[in-house]
Amino acid sequence: MTEHVDVLIVGAGLSGVGAACRLQERLPGKTYAVLEARDTIGGTWDLFRYPGIRSDSDMFTLGYPFRPWKDPKAIADGPSILSYIRSTASAFGVTAHIRFGHRVVAASWSSPDARWTVSTAHGATFTCRFLYLCSGYYSYDSGHVVDFPGRAEFDGEVVHPQHWPDALDYTDKRIVVIGSGATAVTLVPALASRASHVTMLQRSPSYVVARPGRDALADRLRALLPEKLAHRVVRGKNVVMGTLYFQLMRRLPGRAAQVLRKRVAAQLPASIPVDPHFAPSYDPWDQRLCLVPDADLFRALRSGRADVVTDRIARFTSSGVALESGRSLPADVIVTATGLRLVAFGGITLTVDGRAIEPGEHRAYKGTMFGGVPNLAWCVGYTNSSWTLRADLASQYVCRLLAYLDRHGFAFCVPDAASAAGAGRPRPIVDLQSGYIKRAADGLPKQGVRRPWMMRQNYLLDLADMRFARLDDGVLRFAR
Repeated sequence: MTEHVDVLIVGAGLSGVGAACRLQERLPGKTYAVLEARDTIGGTWDLFRYPGIRSDSDMFTLGYPFRPWKDPKAIADGPSILSYIRSTASAFGVTAHIRFGHRVVAASWSSPDARWTVSTAHGATFTCRFLYLCSGYYSYDSGHVVDFPGRAEFDGEVVHPQHWPDALDYTDKRIVVIGSGATAVTLVPALASRASHVTMLQRSPSYVVARPGRDALADRLRALLPEKLAHRVVRGKNVVMGTLYFQLMRRLPGRAAQVLRKRVAAQLPASIPVDPHFAPSYDPWDQRLCLVPDADLFRALRSGRADVVTDRIARFTSSGVALESGRSLPADVIVTATGLRLVAFGGITLTVDGRAIEPGEHRAYKGTMFGGVPNLAWCVGYTNSSWTLRADLASQYVCRLLAYLDRHGFAFCVPDAASAAGAGRPRPIVDLQSGYIKRAADGLPKQGVRRPWMMRQNYLLDLADMRFARLDDGVLRFAR
């Protein structure tokens, strides 16, 4: 039996739950369902179970604007975030709309019927008027795996953070964490609390920024103001400050790099120099900055329970890792924090009136819809600040669009693909230079260099555009 709803949301993680809440708030008469491939709510925050898992954005902006974050920690651990998502779904009645164990594999659009037909892996079929993909852009099946020479010779255990074994006991073990990104800098201090020693082995360094785990202003305002007002004030402050810092770093990259390296140098032990271990060859925000709350990474380095090695891997050996410099790193456990594997649209096969949609050949309209693809939106967050800031704007935009269709008697809308040709040269939709993004660039949708085919990394500009700009802008076409 086929179930029909007005809106079908794919994914019951942070974005999907937020989208469902916005839909209920703005369009209470709409029917909807949330299809979730796994058997539980939480998405990323349930999938990743590695030690120390936490946010790398403050929870006043990563959390929902309509549900205040109450925990004292502004930089929260994974279990706290997971609890927050699940309690939000329960409080807003979203849980009853979730269909667990429904992995979407294909979706086909019919213009004569003005509807999507969506198929799941176990044979269930749904139809909907509007399809909203809230499953992010990386693969839940596996991360990026590097086939290091000699891997089979290693006598210990090799672990990828995306598939952390619940039974792994690393107490008093020697651990080598391969990587320098957000996952690695999170893992090292967490592992160092129980391991005999942890080495962060990196081919090249990242920019690392320490900040307090708690927001002192938020603590004061919570004591003085009503909960919702305090949340809004702190959220606004963090949005403005984050935007300001990003713009300054992009406009003055040389000066920003000097400041970041100087701050790191002040927190390192004498045995670990800034150069080469914390002196990236790229400008700040060419790749995402790595956040360390309460300087936990630097405390682990100063304690002697952790260190950093910048070198290239020659091969794995039976007892650890042999480096190109000739040095060997002994290890009982090797953690390959080598990055994510990105996929567009959750790997769903899309067709429009029998025509296959290749994600890499389409440009994103306002970073949310796609040229030539009717009544479909993809929820993608920011790379330079909290994911939810943009995800929530996208959900509000979808609600505006649905209300507009109803108000004017339209059956569907579609961005005019022909107008994308005037948007300038195509660029990756995720505009960073990180390795995991470069590897997936060909298969991801593109953006242009001009609006509305450009995905801006600026919440304040997007706020005005997504919430207040005209919907009938001459690019978005409507049909009855």
